[in-house]
Amino acid sequence: MNLSILVIVPLLTVLALLFSRGQNAIRWLSFAGVTVQLVLSFVLLAVFWKERAAGNPVSMLFEYRHAWFSALNIDYHVGVDGISVAMILLTAVIMVGAVLVSWKIGPHSRVFFILLLLLSAGAYGFFISLDLFTLFFFLEISVIPKFLLIGIWGSGKKEYAALKLALMLMAGSALVFIGILGIYYNSYGPPSLYWPDIHPAVSVQRIFFPFLFVGFGIFTALFPFHTWVPDGHSSAPTAASMFLAGISMKLGGYGCLRVAIYMMPAAAAEYSPYIIGLATIAIVYGAFATMMQKDLKYINAYSSVSHCGFILLAIGMGTRTAIVGAVMQMISHGLMTALFFAAIGMIYDRTHTRLVEKLGGLLKIMPFTATIFVIAGLCSLGLPGLSGFVAEMTIFMGSWQRPETASRLATILACASIVITAVYILRATGQTIMGPIKDPQYNSLTDASWNEKLAGVLLIAGIVVIGVAPFWLNQLINK
Repeated sequence: MNLSILVIVPLLTVLALLFSRGQNAIRWLSFAGVTVQLVLSFVLLAVFWKERAAGNPVSMLFEYRHAWFSALNIDYHVGVDGISVAMILLTAVIMVGAVLVSWKIGPHSRVFFILLLLLSAGAYGFFISLDLFTLFFFLEISVIPKFLLIGIWGSGKKEYAALKLALMLMAGSALVFIGILGIYYNSYGPPSLYWPDIHPAVSVQRIFFPFLFVGFGIFTALFPFHTWVPDGHSSAPTAASMFLAGISMKLGGYGCLRVAIYMMPAAAAEYSPYIIGLATIAIVYGAFATMMQKDLKYINAYSSVSHCGFILLAIGMGTRTAIVGAVMQMISHGLMTALFFAAIGMIYDRTHTRLVEKLGGLLKIMPFTATIFVIAGLCSLGLPGLSGFVAEMTIFMGSWQRPETASRLATILACASIVITAVYILRATGQTIMGPIKDPQYNSLTDASWNEKLAGVLLIAGIVVIGVAPFWLNQLINK
């Protein structure tokens, strides 16, 4: 299969949108584009399984290489393994949901959907890249559209939030770039950017591992560089929030795992106590900070800091089971937080508030929206049968395999955070969904429209499929 088509389809959709006329045409073209992406991702899954079933042993399938700048050995080099395919599936599902919940987006809808599709092209390109320059190129594509989406279509302190997000992520990108250059010029033999084959000397790893890990970590809310997350998520329009939390933060986790850890295992082992410590702080701090929030988007944003801490904790632990759990948590959190932001967006569009104290009784008047809100919350707190339980239990089991006392203590603290998560999820759900209707005007509210229902059902399907039958994903990750 030609993997480049995953990048080409969003770009062709953008080209079609430039010449489209009418709001309805713009919506349906965008929906058609992301639907094709979803179909292609399932086709990729099918052919990937077929190749593995046939006994193809190569680590990266469907490789394609084309020289970009031969003088520096920079190639357009792509390929996938099971982890890449899982992240591509996540991206495709969330993009369909993001377009559907943006069906009635306000002014300049053409530009909005173009920026959203450019983000998806960057994400696909990032997940299939085997060349560090290509990977960095696609990582950068995902920064500027976020700034514009928040700054133009956001709410609240949108200009401040957009600028803070852009500056923080560009700082992370700068660290990644320094790390790439350091590895490039200090690797064995001729300089190479093909990351699966790069294994620098231990002395080089010690120097440049922090640049790559912290740089990618900023994208995935590494403590204490997480401060862009609450402001960015709370001010972003619903679709941008879904992309930011569901996909963009996973770019960082994927980069930490596939680039920093894979290329520099010796340095990863040396720095693992620091990674585990920062991840544990993020988990506990994020959970307690979430308890203090009164805005639904801030609740989900700070919750994401805590949940992404699980990803970094598992990566820091470094056991095989923990790494599988980290990838499962990336998938689970992406689906869950996208569903949460979609539900919050539906509530805000109708009530014009996200403050918990002003909401209440929504189950009576918005049963579908209230139901997906509850499901997202239950997934967040790790209810068995949903993806959150599977991912977190895998991480805990893998983390406990580390025999050191500090690692065991970190695992215990991470497990204990589930109790805090249950407190803020159940409290927010009870005050928002249950109880009496606090504002009589809410009696005239309408429930989710067909497009919003379709987005919700698609995301819930992913959460339930992984929660009920997780073994296929486990096998895919290990392929």
